[in-house]
Amino acid sequence: MEILSAASMLFLIMDPLGNLPIILSVLKHLDLKRRRKVLIRESSFALLILISFLFAGQSIMSFLNLAPGTLSISGGIILFIIAIRMIFPNIGVGNSMDDEEPFIVPIATPMLAGPSVIAALLLLSTQHPGSLVQLYIAVLIAWGATFLILMFCGFFHRILGERGLKV
Repeated sequence: MEILSAASMLFLIMDPLGNLPIILSVLKHLDLKRRRKVLIRESSFALLILISFLFAGQSIMSFLNLAPGTLSISGGIILFIIAIRMIFPNIGVGNSMDDEEPFIVPIATPMLAGPSVIAALLLLSTQHPGSLVQLYIAVLIAWGATFLILMFCGFFHRILGERGLKV
Protein backbone atom coordinates (compact mmCIF):
# COMPACT_ATOMS: atom_id res chain seq x y z
CA MET A 1 0.00 0.00 0.00
CA GLU A 2 1.32 3.40 -0.93
CA ILE A 3 1.02 6.25 1.52
CA LEU A 4 0.27 8.84 -1.16
CA SER A 5 -2.49 6.79 -2.78
CA ALA A 6 -4.16 6.22 0.58
CA ALA A 7 -3.74 9.90 1.49
CA SER A 8 -5.19 11.08 -1.81
CA MET A 9 -8.14 8.70 -1.46
CA LEU A 10 -8.84 9.95 2.06
CA PHE A 11 -8.45 13.57 0.92
CA LEU A 12 -10.94 13.07 -1.90
CA ILE A 13 -13.42 11.43 0.47
CA MET A 14 -13.03 14.30 2.98
CA ASP A 15 -13.80 16.68 0.07
CA PRO A 16 -12.71 19.97 1.66
CA LEU A 17 -13.48 22.03 -1.46
CA GLY A 18 -16.96 20.52 -1.66
CA ASN A 19 -17.55 21.25 2.01
CA LEU A 20 -16.37 24.87 1.82
CA PRO A 21 -19.77 26.39 0.95
CA ILE A 22 -21.43 24.57 3.82
CA ILE A 23 -18.67 25.43 6.27
CA LEU A 24 -18.74 29.08 5.20
CA SER A 25 -22.51 29.22 5.65
CA VAL A 26 -22.25 27.63 9.11
CA LEU A 27 -19.54 30.11 10.16
CA LYS A 28 -20.82 33.21 8.36
CA HIS A 29 -21.87 34.99 11.56
CA LEU A 30 -18.39 34.69 13.14
CA ASP A 31 -15.59 37.18 12.63
CA LEU A 32 -12.43 36.03 10.85
CA LYS A 33 -10.34 35.49 14.00
CA ARG A 34 -13.05 33.46 15.75
CA ARG A 35 -13.72 31.52 12.53
CA ARG A 36 -10.07 30.43 12.39
CA LYS A 37 -10.18 29.29 16.03
CA VAL A 38 -13.35 27.30 15.39
CA LEU A 39 -11.84 25.71 12.27
CA ILE A 40 -8.68 24.76 14.16
CA ARG A 41 -10.75 23.23 16.98
CA GLU A 42 -13.07 21.37 14.62
CA SER A 43 -10.19 20.10 12.48
CA SER A 44 -8.44 18.85 15.62
CA PHE A 45 -11.57 16.98 16.69
CA ALA A 46 -11.81 15.47 13.20
CA LEU A 47 -8.18 14.32 13.38
CA LEU A 48 -8.76 12.73 16.79
CA ILE A 49 -11.83 10.92 15.47
CA LEU A 50 -9.95 9.65 12.42
CA ILE A 51 -6.97 8.44 14.43
CA SER A 52 -9.26 6.81 17.00
CA PHE A 53 -11.08 4.88 14.29
CA LEU A 54 -7.83 3.98 12.57
CA PHE A 55 -6.38 2.31 15.64
CA ALA A 56 -9.50 1.24 17.56
CA GLY A 57 -12.21 1.24 14.91
CA GLN A 58 -12.72 -2.49 14.68
CA SER A 59 -12.91 -2.77 18.47
CA ILE A 60 -15.36 0.11 18.76
CA MET A 61 -17.59 -1.28 16.01
CA SER A 62 -17.62 -4.80 17.45
CA PHE A 63 -18.25 -3.49 20.99
CA LEU A 64 -21.25 -1.50 19.75
CA ASN A 65 -22.28 -4.42 17.51
CA LEU A 66 -22.38 -2.14 14.46
CA ALA A 67 -21.76 -2.98 10.85
CA PRO A 68 -19.94 -0.49 8.59
CA GLY A 69 -23.17 -0.09 6.60
CA THR A 70 -24.93 1.12 9.72
CA LEU A 71 -22.32 3.84 10.11
CA SER A 72 -22.83 4.96 6.50
CA ILE A 73 -26.62 5.04 6.81
CA SER A 74 -26.61 7.00 10.07
CA GLY A 75 -24.10 9.47 8.67
CA GLY A 76 -26.27 9.94 5.59
CA ILE A 77 -29.29 10.62 7.77
CA ILE A 78 -27.34 13.23 9.75
CA LEU A 79 -26.20 14.93 6.54
CA PHE A 80 -29.76 14.87 5.21
CA ILE A 81 -31.11 16.54 8.36
CA ILE A 82 -28.37 19.19 8.21
CA ALA A 83 -29.17 19.84 4.54
CA ILE A 84 -32.90 20.16 5.24
CA ARG A 85 -32.22 22.61 8.10
CA MET A 86 -29.97 24.66 5.82
CA ILE A 87 -32.64 24.82 3.10
CA PHE A 88 -35.52 25.43 5.51
CA PRO A 89 -33.97 27.13 8.56
CA ASN A 90 -37.31 27.87 10.28
CA ILE A 91 -38.58 24.31 10.09
CA GLY A 92 -37.50 21.76 12.64
CA VAL A 93 -37.34 21.02 16.29
CA GLY A 94 -35.06 22.92 18.62
CA ASN A 95 -33.36 26.25 18.49
CA SER A 96 -31.78 27.72 15.44
CA MET A 97 -28.00 27.54 15.34
CA ASP A 98 -27.65 30.88 13.56
CA ASP A 99 -26.05 32.60 16.54
CA GLU A 100 -24.22 29.57 17.89
CA GLU A 101 -20.88 28.29 16.78
CA PRO A 102 -20.62 24.63 15.85
CA PHE A 103 -19.09 22.17 18.28
CA ILE A 104 -18.06 18.86 16.70
CA VAL A 105 -21.28 18.69 14.63
CA PRO A 106 -21.53 19.44 11.66
CA ILE A 107 -17.94 20.40 10.78
CA ALA A 108 -15.73 17.86 12.58
CA THR A 109 -18.23 15.12 11.97
CA PRO A 110 -19.87 14.32 9.59
CA MET A 111 -18.16 16.75 7.16
CA LEU A 112 -14.46 16.12 7.81
CA ALA A 113 -14.53 12.83 9.68
CA GLY A 114 -17.71 11.45 8.21
CA PRO A 115 -18.93 7.90 7.80
CA SER A 116 -17.30 7.53 4.39
CA VAL A 117 -13.83 8.41 5.66
CA ILE A 118 -14.30 6.25 8.75
CA ALA A 119 -15.51 3.32 6.63
CA ALA A 120 -12.53 3.77 4.30
CA LEU A 121 -10.16 3.77 7.28
CA LEU A 122 -11.79 0.65 8.69
CA LEU A 123 -11.52 -1.03 5.29
CA LEU A 124 -7.88 -0.03 4.81
CA SER A 125 -6.92 -1.08 8.33
CA THR A 126 -8.50 -4.52 7.88
CA GLN A 127 -6.97 -5.03 4.42
CA HIS A 128 -3.50 -3.90 5.56
CA PRO A 129 -3.23 -4.73 9.28
CA GLY A 130 0.56 -4.43 9.27
CA SER A 131 0.54 -0.97 7.74
CA LEU A 132 -1.05 1.09 10.50
CA VAL A 133 1.92 3.46 10.68
CA GLN A 134 1.69 4.10 6.94
CA LEU A 135 -2.06 4.62 7.26
CA TYR A 136 -1.44 7.03 10.14
CA ILE A 137 0.91 9.05 7.93
CA ALA A 138 -1.68 8.98 5.13
CA VAL A 139 -4.34 10.30 7.52
CA LEU A 140 -1.99 13.09 8.61
CA ILE A 141 -1.25 14.05 5.00
CA ALA A 142 -4.93 14.09 3.99
CA TRP A 143 -5.91 15.95 7.14
CA GLY A 144 -3.09 18.47 6.67
CA ALA A 145 -4.16 19.24 3.10
CA THR A 146 -7.77 19.59 4.22
CA PHE A 147 -6.70 21.82 7.11
CA LEU A 148 -4.77 24.13 4.77
CA ILE A 149 -7.76 24.48 2.47
CA LEU A 150 -10.02 25.29 5.42
CA MET A 151 -7.58 27.85 6.81
CA PHE A 152 -7.56 29.62 3.46
CA CYS A 153 -11.30 29.34 2.87
CA GLY A 154 -11.55 33.12 2.37
CA PHE A 155 -8.96 32.93 -0.40
CA PHE A 156 -10.83 30.12 -2.15
CA HIS A 157 -14.08 32.02 -1.74
CA ARG A 158 -12.57 35.12 -3.40
CA ILE A 159 -10.90 33.16 -6.21
CA LEU A 160 -13.71 30.72 -7.05
CA GLY A 161 -16.66 32.88 -6.03
CA GLU A 162 -19.96 31.60 -4.72
CA ARG A 163 -20.82 29.72 -7.91
CA GLY A 164 -17.39 28.16 -8.21
CA LEU A 165 -17.56 26.79 -4.69
CA LYS A 166 -20.99 25.34 -5.29
CA VAL A 167 -19.80 23.63 -8.45
